[in-house]
Amino acid sequence: MATAAESPRAVLLRGDDNVAVAARPIPKGFALDLTDVTVEVREPIDLGHKVSLRAIAEGEPVRKYGQIIGFASRDIAAGAHVHVHNLRADLFERDYAFASERPPVPAPGRLRTFRGYRRPDGRVGTRNYIAVISTVNCSASTSRSIADRFRDGRWRSQFPNIDGVFAITHKGGCGLPFEGLDHQILERVLAGFAHHPNVAAYVIVGLGCEGAYAHHLVESQQLTLLHTTGNGSRAGRNQPVQPYRPRVLNIQEEGGITRTIEAAMRAVYELMPEANAWRRSEQPASRICLAMECGGSDGNSGVTANPALGVAADLVIAQGGAAVLGETTEIYGAEHLLTRRAVTREIGQKLVDRIKWWEWYTGIFGARIDNNPTPGNKAGGLTTIYEKSLGALAKAGSTPLVDVVAYAAPVLSPGLVFMDTPGYDPPCTTGLVASGANVLVFTTGRGSVLGLKPTPCIKLATNTPMYDRMSDDMDMNAGTILEGEPVESVGRRLFELVLEVASGTTTRSEQQEVGEEEFAPWTIGPTL
Repeated sequence: MATAAESPRAVLLRGDDNVAVAARPIPKGFALDLTDVTVEVREPIDLGHKVSLRAIAEGEPVRKYGQIIGFASRDIAAGAHVHVHNLRADLFERDYAFASERPPVPAPGRLRTFRGYRRPDGRVGTRNYIAVISTVNCSASTSRSIADRFRDGRWRSQFPNIDGVFAITHKGGCGLPFEGLDHQILERVLAGFAHHPNVAAYVIVGLGCEGAYAHHLVESQQLTLLHTTGNGSRAGRNQPVQPYRPRVLNIQEEGGITRTIEAAMRAVYELMPEANAWRRSEQPASRICLAMECGGSDGNSGVTANPALGVAADLVIAQGGAAVLGETTEIYGAEHLLTRRAVTREIGQKLVDRIKWWEWYTGIFGARIDNNPTPGNKAGGLTTIYEKSLGALAKAGSTPLVDVVAYAAPVLSPGLVFMDTPGYDPPCTTGLVASGANVLVFTTGRGSVLGLKPTPCIKLATNTPMYDRMSDDMDMNAGTILEGEPVESVGRRLFELVLEVASGTTTRSEQQEVGEEEFAPWTIGPTL
């Protein structure tokens, strides 16, 4: 038998758990000593995977985080590997106990600031972009070509306060029911990016005959631009602003792609002086709207990075800011922990209603809401959707749930907000950013590399081996928690990084120009 000095250790998350999580690979025969229990490991256990701490009978609940993550599909011996071969996600009743455990909002302590761009509506940008917004896939290549004309950066010496010109392109915009649900969602998303606090100005590029045509977008979403006078940092306080209609270019009306590109380039250059007039100024941390996402998760996501992000979210909320959590399909089985924290029964019920809708929605296609985890998640140690959801919910920290909002709806209230989104990272983060989130933190255990302009994306690794292997893509390592650093300490370091990035420090995804291909509005209905 191996000795404790020779071998790695595991993490017991709650005293009544009947499994522990490997903090590093555990060899067969290792004597695992965890406080009140010692067990001989019967087979090799990889990083992030689970080992049983006692015998678990077939049909008995398996507990991690103090919660049910599934049920034994056969008898499991003490010291055995607990994974997809012996654990299943049976349905079980959950007590929603609406608004029964509403926690207090933590005191802010010292009020913090960051250097951002205060916009006329009071929101604060962390970046200062010009966007080229495509209404339909038929104008996507043209929009991308327009943005490409500005990638050489020759304009930067004259307009140094602009972070860049980027294209918002997608595969939709036609073949959808006019003014139906998908049309409404697409326009809400595009308007969210057009009016995003990180976007100083924009032009709209359409084809001219599409279903989701440009002028409908402008009218239905009341899209405007704002003239500013003087120093842009003063706009919205004591400087007058003048709204005017954005420039719309349709390829068919302009006379083809080449003429559209030329006209759009002139339009962007005309916008640059005013966009460049904005200046960073000291702003309260209450103006942070933090989007939270996890992708490429592993068995340690809910042990390290997600709880650390939850600490950072609590700190943002304590300052008076907002933190937005999505992925309805990836809190499935853990939603009862949020409904208890809802400020009212009605808000808790809104979350349950979305869960029920997803059960119906997946069912009509012959799918199941517990389709997750993915093969990569399973390779990293996750077994059931309940386990993945409980780990994902750790991002929500410990503050009250103040609202549940529709996909891509603006987030206007401080506190913890839940947005109804798919679990798939691109459409989820697209909705979160469309809400006005000005910083995004993305936790990953397998090594996701997503970014999403115009919002800077901070990548938080769950384990040190992956962080070391992908250090060019990761901004911070939460794997130090497995090496003894307290979750609270990592969460506070992450909060400081959020403020630094909000003030202009570039993220790894920004340095590698990641963030345009990931724009993906959620499509719910049929393509006609």
